[in-house]
Amino acid sequence: MASFGWKRKIGEKVSKATSQQFEAEAADDKDLAADADANWVHATKRRKEILLEDCVKRSKELKDEGANLAENRRYREAIHKWDEALQLTPEDATLYEMKSQVLMSLHEMFPAVHAAEMAVQRNPRSWDAWQTLGRAQLGLGEIALAIRSFQVSLHIFPMNPEVWKEDLSWARKLHEQQKATKTEVVQPLAKEKELAQESIPDYDFESDEIVAVCAAIAEKEKALSAAKTVVIVSASGTVETVTEKENCPTTPDETLFIRAR
Repeated sequence: MASFGWKRKIGEKVSKATSQQFEAEAADDKDLAADADANWVHATKRRKEILLEDCVKRSKELKDEGANLAENRRYREAIHKWDEALQLTPEDATLYEMKSQVLMSLHEMFPAVHAAEMAVQRNPRSWDAWQTLGRAQLGLGEIALAIRSFQVSLHIFPMNPEVWKEDLSWARKLHEQQKATKTEVVQPLAKEKELAQESIPDYDFESDEIVAVCAAIAEKEKALSAAKTVVIVSASGTVETVTEKENCPTTPDETLFIRAR
């Protein structure tokens, strides 16, 4: 009779040393995978940093090239260089500020204001960006906005004599002239309006003089309507003037073809 016993498990034949070695190798593989992931993230981050450094470096080169072109009055070429630089560093407020100055030199005020506004948005603490914005607004005729921009520029850099003595002083002078011109235009218009709004004299339409005048006009109209003069031209060319009475008008001959009053 066969004896009954427990079945051995499969792993019971694997030695303890072999099991420990297997676990150690698995841990090493896991560490290597983690290190590989960390190295990949680090490499990707480093590549981005290098790319950003290259973009900043190339942008600076384009900025300098544009500045040299602008100094030689080659404004369009300078704008082209700065636009290329903005593709690499779109947050560079200096590029927008320089572009605004060149656009003002080309008398393109709307784009100049837009570029200066972009510069202020990217660096609100830049006093020269606010100064350029004020000058562009002044060129566009927005004197009140220009004064405010110059005031912000002075608030950031109070010791700037150029903004204080030239820009802000000139803008305030223009503002005073604008107010004086408006006053000169408004006063005559107001006077004309007052004259137009003066009340009409209150005539007495039932007075004896008005009644007499109305009666005379009525008699004259009656006399004109009582007798009407007709000019008749016959077919032979004879011209005849006939006075028509109110109750018995003259009937023209059949040979008449023209009748004029």
